[in-house]
Formats: sequence, structure tokens, C-alpha cells
Amino acid sequence: MTVQGSRVDALVDCFARHGSAALIANLSTRVERLDLNGHVFPITINDGGRPGNCYICNPVTGYTDYAIEETRNFVSHPLLRRGLVGLIRATAPVLRATGLDRSVHVNNWLFSTNPAPDIDRATAAAMRDGLVARFPAHGLLIRSLNTYADQAALDALGAEGFTLLPSRQIYLFDGCATGAATKDMKRDRALLRKTPLQMVGNDGFGPGDFEQSARLYAQLYLDKYTALNPQYTATFLAEMHRAGLLCMEGFRDADGRLAAVGGRFVYGRTLTQPLLGYDTSRPQKDGLYRLITATAQRDAMDEGLLFNMSAGAAGFKRLRGAVPAVEYSAVYTRHLPGGQRRATAVISGLLTRIGIPLLQRFEL
Repeated sequence: MTVQGSRVDALVDCFARHGSAALIANLSTRVERLDLNGHVFPITINDGGRPGNCYICNPVTGYTDYAIEETRNFVSHPLLRRGLVGLIRATAPVLRATGLDRSVHVNNWLFSTNPAPDIDRATAAAMRDGLVARFPAHGLLIRSLNTYADQAALDALGAEGFTLLPSRQIYLFDGCATGAATKDMKRDRALLRKTPLQMVGNDGFGPGDFEQSARLYAQLYLDKYTALNPQYTATFLAEMHRAGLLCMEGFRDADGRLAAVGGRFVYGRTLTQPLLGYDTSRPQKDGLYRLITATAQRDAMDEGLLFNMSAGAAGFKRLRGAVPAVEYSAVYTRHLPGGQRRATAVISGLLTRIGIPLLQRFEL
């Protein structure tokens, strides 16, 4: 069995044993394995009818409730923010009419960012035909395709009838293409050298660390930002670590307690950090977010990896050499009723004409 096949089987087995809610508290889904043209993918299957189901499996939640939360990025432009909230609420019925809460996600590792596989036209066509035959009432969807790394896949999927829905602007740090470290990167590395906190690597994580890791993640992504983010449990983190899907790292305080944690997922030559958290009550001078980000960025350079730094904190990431790219979801609905097809086309047009220019204009 290939390494990729083993990873997919570990994910499928984990969800079969525990169920989705015990692993990600705000998620209900089924996870299965898909073998296709020499590729092995995890797929998630959702049958609709669960409003608010986490956006990692439900694009309707992502483009409505989560999008409204994301308008906080426009807080310095209150009139624009109110206008965007009004537009999102006005288009919510059209989004629901797409029926994309009833969908099959391909290559869904249940992270906020799923690094995309190489997809040519033959693979896109085989994926479309095989899954439409198996799930004739479901939309098909692939998340996290970006214009920096995945343009060939976007072109192939578009040519085979997939509709491209812009989702957000992300930031990528290319460990191969990047030159000298920026001033802020040098400062981060100096902080790594002088921090009194003790760094702990993947092998240093014990059973008690996963409860603390889940708490630190929740402090940042659920309490500070929004509870609509995936609500990862300690069970999920422990299982992903055991299976080798998440490579953990962190910083301990003088009492041996984790003050900051990161969890990396590597797919091909892309590195992501879907788990990140820190003790938000500690002083800002501790630089906990900087420490976790700097270790991943350093290793991306050392190993020649593309570090997908995801969305948000745009200024922070730009100052550290990351470049912006628009991220898309590719959806296939041509086999579905006409109303769903038309609604998908309308949403694609709105996001392309309004969403992308806003992201680029305000450098989000």
C-alpha cells in the first residue's frame, strides 16, 4: 500500500470508529476512500438538511454565515461592511438554492485548507463521471485550489464542466522561490533563539498535550475569531498525530505546560498549518503566534516546500515574504436540476465580479 493510501485509510478508519461529532464538534459527515486513476483521495459525503454544518463540508455555511463573520476585516470601512452583510443576506436564498450542502467533497482532509492534488483533464473527467454515477443527487466539490499552485488543475476542471467559486484570498510562502529573509523574518528568528519558552517537537507530545492543544486552538480560532471554525477535539488531534497526518510542535512554559501549539499537514510539496493556537492571556511580547509561524516558515525554506499560510493577518504575512493568491472551490452541478445549476452560476458570477475585486482592492 502506498503512503498516500495509508494516510487516507487512517482518516477513514478514524471517522468510522469515532463518528464525526466526537472528532470535530460542529461537523456531521461521512468519510470514505476514493481510488481514481492511480490517485487515492478521502471523500466526505453530506446529504443536506443540516443548517450550520461546518464549512469544511458545507459551502453554504461558508458563503453565508462564515462570510458574514469575515466582514470584520472591513471594520475600518463601516459603510462597506454593512453593505456586504446586506448583500450576503440577500443572496443567502440563492446560495441555499444551489443545494451544495448536499455534496461530495473530493480530497477533503477535514482541514480549513486542503492542499490540492495534481489534476489533469483525464482525472477531472474520471472523477466527474464516476462520482455522478455513484451520487446522482449530490453536487461534487473540491476546495482549496489556488491560482499560485493549482492553475493547471483549475484549467482542467473548468474544461470538464466544473464551475469555479472564488472563496478567499490566501497567502503563500514559497520555500524554493523566496530569496533572502525579510526584516520581519529575521526578527522572528531572533525571537526563536532568545525565547525562554522550551520548544517541543512532534515526538515530545504526550497524551495530556492534546487536551491543552485543543484548548489553545479554541482560544484563538473559536473564542477570538468565530465558533464557525472547525471545533477540533483532543480526540481528533491525538488520532491525527498517531496516524502521522498532523506533525505537532509547540512551546512549553516553565511549568512544562504548552503555551503555543502548531500542527502541520504536508501534501506533496505543500505545507499547511491547520492547527494553530496559543494562550491569548499571555503578554503580546511573548510573540507566540510569531514563534509557531516562524518555525514552519524556516522549515519550508530548509525543505523547499510551499507554505500555504491560509487567509487572514494579511499584513503580517506580506511582511514575511508571502504572496497573495485567490482560492477557489470547483463544483460540478450539471447533472442536477436546472434551478440548482442556475443558482450556482449566479453565485459564481457575483463572487467573481464583486468578491475578488474587494479582496484584491483591500489586500485581505
